[in-house]
Amino acid sequence: MPSSSSSLSSTTLARLPVARLAFRPFFLLAALFSVLAMVVWFAFWHGDILLRPHGGLVWWHQHEMIFGFATAVVAGFLLTAVQNWTGQRSLHGAPLLGLVALWLAARLLIAFPAGLPGWLIATVDVAFLPVVGIVMARLVIAARRWRNLIFLPALALLTLANLTMHLGVLDGDALLIRQSAYLAVLLITLLMVVVGGRVIAMFTANRLGLTRKPPIATLEYVSLGSVMAVVVAQLLATLGAALPAPLLAALMGLAALTNGVRLARWGGLHSWREPLLWGLHLSYAFIPVGLAMWALALLGAFRVDVAVHALTIGGMGTMMLSMMARVSLGHTARPIRTLPGIGVALGLMVAAALLRSPVLALFPQITHWTYNLGIIFWCLAYGVFLFHYTVPLLSSRADGQDG
Repeated sequence: MPSSSSSLSSTTLARLPVARLAFRPFFLLAALFSVLAMVVWFAFWHGDILLRPHGGLVWWHQHEMIFGFATAVVAGFLLTAVQNWTGQRSLHGAPLLGLVALWLAARLLIAFPAGLPGWLIATVDVAFLPVVGIVMARLVIAARRWRNLIFLPALALLTLANLTMHLGVLDGDALLIRQSAYLAVLLITLLMVVVGGRVIAMFTANRLGLTRKPPIATLEYVSLGSVMAVVVAQLLATLGAALPAPLLAALMGLAALTNGVRLARWGGLHSWREPLLWGLHLSYAFIPVGLAMWALALLGAFRVDVAVHALTIGGMGTMMLSMMARVSLGHTARPIRTLPGIGVALGLMVAAALLRSPVLALFPQITHWTYNLGIIFWCLAYGVFLFHYTVPLLSSRADGQDG
């Protein structure tokens, strides 16, 4: 009798729309969490303390926007895409909800530590990405789709960055915290370069009926390889063996140049009528912009964090919003079209990135305004996403199929 009851419960969970594929719970929770986190950060910026989280509010903001928000989107995307790449059924039902519970537990423990030891909080939080990697590895290896193994080292290094960011808190090492956060940002940038190269040109050509330019092998190798080199250099810095600043700046400059040329070949100028396309192109454009600004920051032009926010808001925040808006429609069997306000939401993200990065670099005296507007624009943008997509993400596919 117990086994029958357990089987029935498992079947019921598997039939829940939100448990059918990873994009559903993770896109929804990531968007909601990002808005809540930004509200807390806005309050803190105005002197109100709404939380007393593990690591303090500054560490919490840095850590949670990367390892709370961004990695949830990455997990939702990869665990959904791997099903298409391999033809193997991806995580669903009770195991998927268990992974979601692990992610939620980490968010709650970090926000409300309740006197628990730091090592316990770190253990729960750090466990998330390895589980995502193991699920992906099993599917990729079973299908022998070896090119998709590129995501596994990135997930492993993201796990390392998360661990060292926690160790920085436990040891009171501010430099380790900062270098670990930079490593995580660059690793997610690398993932964007890989995924962007696979889909942006294809989506643009298919939607607009353009002839897709064949990739230039040398450009592809150098654009991807230079970002990998930057990641390795930052890994060395995290481990205490930093390269000279001019050398790292040169690597970042090369990565910026080659990825800018790569983007220019994808037909972005033709996409101005389609927000779900120009959102992808503009978000990718912030990769060369952010890397070029980072190179200048290393040479003393301005603070590095100004450049980092070009990658985090303009690159990650905008690309993730655009990809979630597209993937959520396609995988729920709804027409892929720009819903009302999504174009405005993407525009707000681009404006937030411009204010928080290039504008702030040029006019540091308006820091207060750029921070405030950037936070408000983010909340409005992701609020629009939640308004349109909460019901579809919690509902069955429009065609009645599973997924």
